[in-house]
Amino acid sequence: VAGAIALGEWFEAASVSVLFALSLLLEGWYVARARRAVAELVDLAPTEAIVLHDGDHGDPGHGADADHPAHPHEHRVPAADVPVGARVLVKPGERVPLDGEVVAGRSGVDQSPITGESVPVDVGPGDEVFAGSVNGAGALEVRTTRAAGETTLARIRRLVRDAQSRRSPSETFVERFARVYTPAVMALALLTWVVPPLLLGGAWSAWSYNALVLLVIACPCALVISTPVSVVSGLAAAARRGVLVKGGAFLEAPARLTVVALDKTGTLTAGRPVVHRILPLDDHTEEDLLRVAAAVEVGSAHPLAEAIVARAREAGVPVVRGERAVALPGQGVSAEVGGTRYWLGSHRYLESRDQETPELHERLEALEADGHTAVVLGNDDHVCGVLTLLDAPRPDARAALDALRAQGLELVLLTGDNAGTARAIARELGLSEVRAELLPEDKLAAVEELVARHGRVAMVGDGVNDAPALAASSLGIALGAAGTAAAVETADVVVLADDLSRLPWLVRHARRTLAVIRQNIVASLAVKALFIALALGGWSTLWGAIAADMGVSLAVVTNALRLLRDPR
Repeated sequence: VAGAIALGEWFEAASVSVLFALSLLLEGWYVARARRAVAELVDLAPTEAIVLHDGDHGDPGHGADADHPAHPHEHRVPAADVPVGARVLVKPGERVPLDGEVVAGRSGVDQSPITGESVPVDVGPGDEVFAGSVNGAGALEVRTTRAAGETTLARIRRLVRDAQSRRSPSETFVERFARVYTPAVMALALLTWVVPPLLLGGAWSAWSYNALVLLVIACPCALVISTPVSVVSGLAAAARRGVLVKGGAFLEAPARLTVVALDKTGTLTAGRPVVHRILPLDDHTEEDLLRVAAAVEVGSAHPLAEAIVARAREAGVPVVRGERAVALPGQGVSAEVGGTRYWLGSHRYLESRDQETPELHERLEALEADGHTAVVLGNDDHVCGVLTLLDAPRPDARAALDALRAQGLELVLLTGDNAGTARAIARELGLSEVRAELLPEDKLAAVEELVARHGRVAMVGDGVNDAPALAASSLGIALGAAGTAAAVETADVVVLADDLSRLPWLVRHARRTLAVIRQNIVASLAVKALFIALALGGWSTLWGAIAADMGVSLAVVTNALRLLRDPR
């Protein structure tokens, strides 16, 4: 501006001032919009909670008195002051103030701000709810499990804030480039000002003007701003989908992956066995098997026992506790049901009782080869039947893995489960490379070997027993870790929902983000190169240069903000 005034170009000076001010105003507004997307995402938890008090206890530190009558009552208190273990009331339509467990009531809860779940989740007693989620039509009584500063939402807030301070490779490249580019173009502008008049007899006023034009157009604003806005927009878009990425470096990493290694239990499967088949023998019916097996197992905390009891209740079979139950360590359990003693045990226990026929042995071997866990029910006279249990693949697993393969990624199954079960799951999901019966250190060695062989490898696991492998991979991804602090701390990316479709979405989003960053860098440098050439030839004006600079700055920021929208 000072140079234009010195040259008597008052219109040019005014144009530059107005256009620069407008450019900065719009850039600031666009960047604020990108940051608001993050702020809106995490500023969800209510500041107050309705705490329920029993009349016989009153408030902490108070007895039942005139101010605290002897019947349940409620107080609104700051959420930050609510202790762990307190009971809070969440009314219909209100946000859950703190992480907790439902102790009374049923409702549909919109957890999309936290986990990215697309539909409300039905919750009841025993289910977990997260701060910031929105209650539906029913009132809920919730016992808090985390203080305000340790809720899942609070951890998300810290992760998003920290992520914005971690620079991506593209940001680092642009900053290194700008450190060389800026002094280089300033030197070029100086040479443009003095060389033509001194050596070629050019007019000082004309070449001073051209040097000013060169300085304006060479300003690296668009180049420097394009990548940070793209990264912030990409991080916000991912967080909206329930995918927490711990920085720009990890946002770009999925775009460069060649192999994805996946844990089985809790990742590709639900991690809970369910009764898959009921095979009655010796004139028994399926209902007979469920009734007796549930009576023998009811009250046990073993996952197989809980699965059998749950299946009986789902089928409407009455569950009555057996009498004089006896545990058979490592083999099964026995109890009296209707005056008859029944046993429920493994294939190995059946063999030890000498009640197995060759036909039954062959059938059990085939079931176990297909990945089923076989539980045999019998009494002293005969074998009543077989129940098979299976930790089945998630319903969305095959589609998600097919989508990853379609994106050109190789898939490897890494599991500590037995080889038969691992192969059965792999066949069902179309996985060709399987490594089974791995201890945590074996998984670590497998991931290190994959990294050495393929370069960029992601490990997808539950974030606890897979922690060493997650840390050794090029990109550690914890799946379904909304309440797991270990997963949040270990992984580079945390997928809060139990939704495998987020994995191909993450790869697609990373590639889209990287494409936008590259588009912005190329556009910024191309416009600069064009107008630098025009300025050196004396064919550009100050107002044209600033219009071009402003235009490309706004173009790259607008392009970056497209990442906030779902391309669907």
